[in-house]
Amino acid sequence: MTTTSDSFPRRHARTQRFTLGAPRAFTVAPDGSRVVFLRSSSGTDRASSLWVLDPADGGERVAADPRALLGGASENLSAEERARRERSREGGAGIVGYATDTAVELASFALSGRLFAAELRAGTARELRVPGPVIDPRPSPDGRFVAYVAQGALRVTGAEGEGDRALAEPEPAAGAGQVTYGLAEFIAAEEMGRSRGFWWSPESDRLLVARVDDTPVRRWWISDPASPERDPQHVAYPAAGTANAEVRLFVIGLDGARTEVSWDRARYPYLAHVHWSAAGAPLLLVQARDQRSQLFLAVDPESGATRMVHADEDPIWLDLFPGVPCWSPSGQLVRIADEGGARVLAVGERPLTGPQLHVRAVLDVAADDVLISASAGERAAVPETGEVHVYRVNELGMERVSQEPGVHSAVRAGGVTVLVSATPDRPGSRVRVMRDGKQTATVTSYAEDPGMSPRVTLTEGGARRIPCAVLLPRDHQGDALLPVLLDPYGGPHGPRVLAAHNAHLTSQWFADQGFAVVVADGRGTPGRSPAWEKAIHHDLTVSLDDQIEALQDLAKSHPLDLSRVAIRGWSYGGWLAGLAVLRRPDVFHAGIAGAPVTDWRLYDTHYTERYLGDPATSPESYAKSSLLTDEGLSSPAEPHRPLMIVHGLADDNVVVAHALRLSSALLSAGRPHEVLPLSGVTHMTPQEQVAENLLLLQVDFLRRALELPTEHRNH
Repeated sequence: MTTTSDSFPRRHARTQRFTLGAPRAFTVAPDGSRVVFLRSSSGTDRASSLWVLDPADGGERVAADPRALLGGASENLSAEERARRERSREGGAGIVGYATDTAVELASFALSGRLFAAELRAGTARELRVPGPVIDPRPSPDGRFVAYVAQGALRVTGAEGEGDRALAEPEPAAGAGQVTYGLAEFIAAEEMGRSRGFWWSPESDRLLVARVDDTPVRRWWISDPASPERDPQHVAYPAAGTANAEVRLFVIGLDGARTEVSWDRARYPYLAHVHWSAAGAPLLLVQARDQRSQLFLAVDPESGATRMVHADEDPIWLDLFPGVPCWSPSGQLVRIADEGGARVLAVGERPLTGPQLHVRAVLDVAADDVLISASAGERAAVPETGEVHVYRVNELGMERVSQEPGVHSAVRAGGVTVLVSATPDRPGSRVRVMRDGKQTATVTSYAEDPGMSPRVTLTEGGARRIPCAVLLPRDHQGDALLPVLLDPYGGPHGPRVLAAHNAHLTSQWFADQGFAVVVADGRGTPGRSPAWEKAIHHDLTVSLDDQIEALQDLAKSHPLDLSRVAIRGWSYGGWLAGLAVLRRPDVFHAGIAGAPVTDWRLYDTHYTERYLGDPATSPESYAKSSLLTDEGLSSPAEPHRPLMIVHGLADDNVVVAHALRLSSALLSAGRPHEVLPLSGVTHMTPQEQVAENLLLLQVDFLRRALELPTEHRNH
């Protein structure tokens, strides 16, 4: 199955969803003189270089080119680096991450397992020859040293590569276990948003270092049956109800002296966030296993003792948020909290926002204000469906920084703000550099133009006012009813109804194949209110209820043929698609379940237990929310509907056992289905041909399953 080289499926795959060539990962110097970022050279180039922009005149120059630094050699990634990229869903190549000193004059990064440093003022880069493979190098705040991880040890070297030494080396672990220093454990990187395992002191004389011992974690084997000559990968996977890795924290000086940080790790085993700045003592956020209580702790670096700064409790669960906790320049605790039914920004003990806003992240904390991203809250004057804006907030009130409807974020320092804006009427994202509210420059994007503009209507559906996007074929005219394709993610952390052009490209392509496509962000999805997100507690099937409510309400005002309804999704959306055809065949007539979680007991601890509890004490919640149990399919209804199951055999997040067990249960129940195994594919599908043909095969399946005419509209 092939398409022309300029077809949407081919270009969508080749450009990694039209993200290649777009600038990203911005850092602003504290004096406002430089903006550092990553960008590849074209919309089809996977290898990002490190760039520097002058905010005064918009001039751009390359500070580090991966091809030049490697002399044209191909990259060689360690297993640890591949795992880090999988956790962050990084599909690019070249320089995919970097860190800087406080002045943003020195940057460090790993490339093909080797350590490099770039002088950002001069625009030069050099290799620091140290033991490897190097992972997560980070300069000291004063720029004199670079700390990094190699072979599970935390090491430090001078900024010129001199005096390299190990500060903490892993001790032998029992059995198949492994001890590492300076790396985030699987659960922190996959679910907590913590991708790092060490933090420099502001004085550059010591570090906070996480020690991870994964000996207690159950071992799984992940293999690629298409390559029988390769050894299976032995993976420590903490499934729901089983043991997590043991995480401890040490203060380690440059002389190797170490002091363990003490807190009640038995009660609060999750190290969720670490912050260390000149504004205060090291700050930790630690969570209980059930995620209903958490402590904000200040650390004494000399003794390792901790004192409680603040405590949170919630009868359902406590969420984690980007950018917090941290100290304000005056030493006040900055956090995001659920108070009075709203998600608010709090500085000290005082909330600075109310129910008109739903705070999503803290972007920057300055002496006179806090920069946040937020969407419309439950009491907003207008719903602003799919929009996310940037606001300046202080005790006197708030000011919106982003003006046009869209999805916005920002980075700020030294009076310079880099505002990244995706809007419904413009492909990709526009990046503006602003000083004192006025634009001084733009950052060029080399991302390809998709060549299509989605015909999307952002609206609300049902009595619950469920945020929805409806897409019709671009050539559709009149009132003729169309077969319907629901295209949700539909769950935590994954909003799909966004006021942004590129967010709807794939849905529009499916619409152009002759479908009315509906995307609904029901309860459990982020961006509206704490109660909306937490409505799925102990019952994930609420997500399906809202898809149905939105569908049936939208059919009153859109040309939806409810006698021909299909659903497709990936990951949580794949689970939702499987649930739809198994539980509600009266509504859904076909489904495509991509990388679905089919038995929630096989998914990880931090995510699954937050929503469903401990499987030992809440087995009924797991049975109701899973597609299968030990006895077979979970509450299947009649009649049987066609189902395609797609899964990557190398997936170490939602392992392929989910798909295989579902297929086995369907077979035992006498239910025909299709299984599409993807050899060598993880939870992502970055391979061009795989990603392209997945789209084409799905359309083919939908036409067969819904008995639609075969057409060739793959443009």
